Amino acid sequence: MIRPLPEDFRPKDINDFVGQEHLKERIETLYNSKRMPSLLLFGPPGCGKSSLALLLAKHHSKHILRLSAPEVGLQQLRKQLQGVEILVLDELHRFSKSQQDFFLPILETGEITMIATTTENPSFSVTKQLLSRLHVLRLKPLLRENLKILATNVCSTKEEHLENDVIDFLTTIAHGDARTMLNLLEYVFALPAEKRDLGTVSSSMPEIIGRHDKDGDSHYELASALIKSIRGSDPDAALYYLACLLEGGEDPRFITRRLIISASEDIGLGDSQALSVAVSCQQAVEFIGMPEGFIPLAQTVVYLALAPKSNSTYNAYHMAFKEVKSQGAQPVPMHLRNASTKLQKEWGYGQGYKYPHSFPGSYVEQDYFPDSVENREFYHAKPEGDELRLFNNWKRLTRTRNK
Repeated sequence: MIRPLPEDFRPKDINDFVGQEHLKERIETLYNSKRMPSLLLFGPPGCGKSSLALLLAKHHSKHILRLSAPEVGLQQLRKQLQGVEILVLDELHRFSKSQQDFFLPILETGEITMIATTTENPSFSVTKQLLSRLHVLRLKPLLRENLKILATNVCSTKEEHLENDVIDFLTTIAHGDARTMLNLLEYVFALPAEKRDLGTVSSSMPEIIGRHDKDGDSHYELASALIKSIRGSDPDAALYYLACLLEGGEDPRFITRRLIISASEDIGLGDSQALSVAVSCQQAVEFIGMPEGFIPLAQTVVYLALAPKSNSTYNAYHMAFKEVKSQGAQPVPMHLRNASTKLQKEWGYGQGYKYPHSFPGSYVEQDYFPDSVENREFYHAKPEGDELRLFNNWKRLTRTRNK
């Protein structure tokens, strides 16, 4: 049987393992240790987690069992573990947290060594009890240099010729994923020799845009980069990360939620229309759907990136929150309380309240804080965009307060 290229070129020796230079010393230490500890290898698809797990396991024992969490239940697993010294378990995160408890006693006693892999952040997908029994190694996407070495070795072994620009193209679009690159190589090898030039290869590629893990780290990393680019007033970077999210299969509703938050947190009173623009974007995307939804999304992302920035209201709320958290909610002054009943009027509710609309400019000097919170200043305006106009109007109305 002809095996797929990614499986056929899985490294057979630790010296053949490509990439993860930041872990070289730890990997060598584990490889040469007398007793293999239980490990959790965490990283994106195609970075070498399973290959490394198999290399370490086979070097330390002949009694190995390799399984993928989605394909086995715990009852079946109990039977299969008989006589096994090292369990290589892919996709540990696919076991529920209650199922993960199954491994606690057998790892505690050393009855078995487990080398597990996961693409999801173990801080969220693996129980604390199980994590405490595992050494965690975080693997990174492979560098283009790593992929070029791998591609060159494959071409040499298979006696296939590819021009350097084709190899450069394949290692670029693989996005650090060796499995993707090897699958693309296999696709190119199947082309006639006269059709292996860069132009033909690039135009005939299958759909290769990497779909990020919507439940994994890249989901939050790309969203964070989008919002920070907007906050930093860089429309080009913001559009780039928007495209990464959308082409990666991200739910546009998640993106619009982030944009609405940014419109208030980062722009706020700097541009009073920003929140309305973001909410309108959410409604437009819901109404027209995808793929055309990218049009209002792109417009909104650029608008928010270009808008004057102010986080004054965001900061002001946190200052008010700290006051309430530390001192508790103080009694509302009597003149601000509604006198809904005759008895409340007798108690003095509402007495002395000055109705602002009855005064020139709809403003009158009046205390609104509880007595114990008098003269606190939570809001500090920023002289940006609309906020400058609003702040100057407020200062004009309240000038008597500062006399």
